[in-house]
Amino acid sequence: MIDDWTALAGDSPAAGAIGAELIARWSEPHRRYHTLSHLTAVLAAVGDLTAGPDDAGCDVVAVRLALWFHDAVYDGRPGWDEERSAELAQARLPRCGVPAARIAEVARLVRLTAAHDTLADGDLNGAVLCDADLAVLGSPGYDDYAARIREEYAHVPDELFRKGRAEVLRRLLAVPSLYRTRRGRALWEERARANMTTELNALTRGTGA
Repeated sequence: MIDDWTALAGDSPAAGAIGAELIARWSEPHRRYHTLSHLTAVLAAVGDLTAGPDDAGCDVVAVRLALWFHDAVYDGRPGWDEERSAELAQARLPRCGVPAARIAEVARLVRLTAAHDTLADGDLNGAVLCDADLAVLGSPGYDDYAARIREEYAHVPDELFRKGRAEVLRRLLAVPSLYRTRRGRALWEERARANMTTELNALTRGTGA
């Protein structure tokens, strides 16, 4: 995993130390879904999304750096986690020699993951980032993802969790398209909607995980 990081940030001692810090953060024991496995999956999804000519204008390096940082701070506090993760990127990336403009873009992208529905039309970097982050919704491993999310919110009573989770799913299902890139829609849209509808039906029956 550290090799993936140094390919982006360089192999200086500072970059190596920051990569080790990020891996340690992603390996924290309280995490169940937002782990190194999630990070590996979203980085792989970027490769799937940027394999064609439609995404030639994407700053893939900025997107990948943003994904390394997007859940680097994870305490289960939506909005707060993303803001602290963006601030961490702004504090650490200058030590790797990343240009200021790219650091600003990385921080913007990290903050964008707090509310994917704020993505503006024409934001290709944001579209690739958000689609990669949501790729799990259209994956065969959706049930495992949903179970791990429940584990991360084990402190929330079942009734409250079902209500909150159902609201999230309804909001996602209400948008015309979950994915903003053509490739993302082709790869995951149909399965994602089926997966979420199945989970929502279970939650509304009171039998959800």
